[in-house]
Amino acid sequence: MRTIITTLIILSVACVVEVSGKSKIRQKRTWIIDSFVIEEENPGPFPYVLGTIHVENDKSVWFFLTGMGIEKEPKNVLSINTRTGELLVHKKVDYETYKSLSLIFEERDEKFALNTKLGVEIKILDINDHAPVFNSSLYEETLDESVTQGNLVATVYASDLDEPNTPNSTFKFAIVSVTPETDNVQFYIKQNNNIGSIYFKGCLDYQKAQKYTLLIKATDNGNKVQLSNTSTVVLNIIDNNNNHPYITGHTGPAKIKEREVGVVLRLQVNDSDSNGSPAWKAKFTLHGDLENYFNITTDPKTNEGILTVVKAMDYEKQSARNLSISVENEVPYFFCGVKKRKLSDLWDVETRLKEFSVPYNITINVEDVNDPPEFVLPIKKIWMKENIKIGTVLETFSVIDPDKTFDNTFYFKKGEDKNNWVTVESETGRVLVNNVMDRESAILKDSTYTVIVYAVNKAENPQTGTGTLLIHLMDENDNVPLLVRNTVEMCVSNKTTNIYAADPDLPPYSAPFHWLLEDDQTKEKWKIEPNFGTNVSLVKKDTVYSGNYVIRIKISDSQGHGSVQNLYVKVHFCTSNHLTVQLGLSAVRIIIFTLLILLVTFLMALKLSKKRKTAMILSDDVSGNLMISNTEMPGTDCEVPNHISQLLLNGRSVKMTNGSSRKHSLLHDSTSATSAENLMLGKSPCRVSMSTNFTNHRDHTHISRVLSNQIDQKLVQLQTSEHELGDYKPHSYADEGPEEIHDENLDTLSVTENDFNPDILTNLSVRFSSLAAVCRADLKSPPQG
Repeated sequence: MRTIITTLIILSVACVVEVSGKSKIRQKRTWIIDSFVIEEENPGPFPYVLGTIHVENDKSVWFFLTGMGIEKEPKNVLSINTRTGELLVHKKVDYETYKSLSLIFEERDEKFALNTKLGVEIKILDINDHAPVFNSSLYEETLDESVTQGNLVATVYASDLDEPNTPNSTFKFAIVSVTPETDNVQFYIKQNNNIGSIYFKGCLDYQKAQKYTLLIKATDNGNKVQLSNTSTVVLNIIDNNNNHPYITGHTGPAKIKEREVGVVLRLQVNDSDSNGSPAWKAKFTLHGDLENYFNITTDPKTNEGILTVVKAMDYEKQSARNLSISVENEVPYFFCGVKKRKLSDLWDVETRLKEFSVPYNITINVEDVNDPPEFVLPIKKIWMKENIKIGTVLETFSVIDPDKTFDNTFYFKKGEDKNNWVTVESETGRVLVNNVMDRESAILKDSTYTVIVYAVNKAENPQTGTGTLLIHLMDENDNVPLLVRNTVEMCVSNKTTNIYAADPDLPPYSAPFHWLLEDDQTKEKWKIEPNFGTNVSLVKKDTVYSGNYVIRIKISDSQGHGSVQNLYVKVHFCTSNHLTVQLGLSAVRIIIFTLLILLVTFLMALKLSKKRKTAMILSDDVSGNLMISNTEMPGTDCEVPNHISQLLLNGRSVKMTNGSSRKHSLLHDSTSATSAENLMLGKSPCRVSMSTNFTNHRDHTHISRVLSNQIDQKLVQLQTSEHELGDYKPHSYADEGPEEIHDENLDTLSVTENDFNPDILTNLSVRFSSLAAVCRADLKSPPQG
């Protein structure tokens, strides 16, 4: 046996000659050593003699062996007789772990001098101690039963750890068993090296077997013994559509009332394929329903077909409808049957890919019911002018009753009529005007008014038909342009303001508008630019001052249709938040003095206006006395006397920020002075009866009466409708001549609304405090003395 499996290893022996400093050089020797082989897994008994190393030397020598199997792994496998060269084996060696053992052989003389050193390799002989191993103990695949024969269904893999390319490591596959065994299929395996491919012959049939279990065996080709291993292949079969469905019958009334929708019947289906699978689920098709009155769906639980009427049917047109219904599955039909079995080739089989079931015929009956009257024209449109005469016939509706077995008499009644503009005659269906129709009504859309008319039959269960009348109203010039806002405000400093007009009529009965001022006196103060359009500018002339004005304007549309309207204009002074004025020091003093005089006069007027109280203030070492004075009648708002206003306005110049210079002059009479005071104080004129610096009561009374009479006469004249307050021509009594401007002598003074400090009144003289006490009882006069 050893001679069969042993291969001679010829080692190239290099003689190593050690040369000492005093010894002679030795001759090279050639050593021939037998090749040694250890059979793996040799059971012993141990130790056993592997062989002897022979040396061509008659002298006594020593033999030594080192390397794998001695002091290196696998340790303690070998040993050598140092005197005879005999090799001993002490335990087993595994080929799969060590294919060979490499060692170093040394021969020494009696003095242990090295004569020879050789490399020795001992080969481990493999035996068949490993069976083929599958990479998985279980393979599982899923197959559709429609897979045709000859197709690959599964693949297995195996390997052997014995020496490659030897009978011990090569193996072959075989199918040991198939469970269950059926007559419709046969499985076989093809091998390519360590891969096994599984195929089948015949036809898969889910109804015969839902799963196949194959036992696969791999056996090696060992000389002494053959080793094998097994694995399991499971093939799960999916049911396909190899059983065609067919309709067995139906349940339900198979009838429907006209103008109704709903389920009319349910169709039962038989299918031998797997319940719930796509091969079992039914799919229905309707034939002969060109108008799409019906729909059919599948009940997912019972697989029944549900036939439903989805569009109302008319008994008068058809009292019955014949339908044809076919059924198939969600997946295509497939059939395979075995005709002849063969040993060496694929079997003869028959396949069919499509098959139709016989259609199922059914009749759906329609039951007659009371139909509503039908309008000959359900929607009517008419065009007419607005404001048509009440009682005018607009339209007449006509209806028919489609019923053949029910009463066909009916009457009309009005439905929608939001403005109550029409009436409907119940017997004739005539629509008449009931109220004036206005195209400008807010409920109209695109000048169209909608009227709904019902026709009701007189059957036991009355039915109602609906007609619609669309009235398109054509426009008439029945509206005039009107001011969008009849009240405007403007500042004295502004020249113009915009005013707007609107006309709800349509062209050509509306814009552009023509504007015209009606009064000649108005034209002297105002004008309109331009005088046509939807919005124009009201222009204020220089003769207009603050106050309230009523302007009469005629506004006409493009056809000349218009009216006179009042526009109320309020003109007033407009103040800015901040005004910068350059004033000389002397002008500042005059302004402060004037403000004090105005304040004193205002407080005195308040006190003197109370009729039931009189007051007298004694002199306090300053010139002038305040005498007892009473107003002639109760008053509310009092103003500064004329001569004081004249004093304030006479001949004073103020240098403005923009460098312009204006001179104030005395007004030519007391009425003008009063108007000037009104402009300054922003109040209406009232009766004034007071005196300052008069020596006796008689003079005070006389002068007060004269001034009061003059003021009353002027007020009566000024407050007539033909005159405007403050409308006068200024008269210059004195002219100071050209003004010399020295900008370097002018100081800049910024005056704002917040510059006035009320605390300034607390530091005035004793005389002012006395005057204040007269006007306000709550102000105590300072103690005298």
